[in-house]
Amino acid sequence: MKLTTLELVRYAVAFVFITSGLMKLLGTGLGEVFVSLGIPYPISFMYALATLEIACGVMLIMNRYVKYAAVALLIVIIGAILMTKVPALHDGLVQALFSARLDIVMLVLLIILYRRTLDVR
Repeated sequence: MKLTTLELVRYAVAFVFITSGLMKLLGTGLGEVFVSLGIPYPISFMYALATLEIACGVMLIMNRYVKYAAVALLIVIIGAILMTKVPALHDGLVQALFSARLDIVMLVLLIILYRRTLDVR
């Protein structure tokens, strides 16, 4: 079975977000991170975000509603960059870029998925 580049991108992005969602649900210590962000209902928000990440990751794997999943995950990754990576600029530009490298790659891959996916079934 030969995979296309777009399929590999879908699977890689799905892997990252499903893993991230599972860590939010099953891991320890992430609750404190969300509390420190100063958002309302941080633990409930974390669980909702985890559910969204897992659901969108599964949609990407199944090749269903890829554009919708990409849009939802674009919002998630932009929010993550704004809330957790932009404040890292206080530590210096290079340190902030290093901290944001995975988020930036995910942002670019999600844009590719959104732009290259024709079917939104």
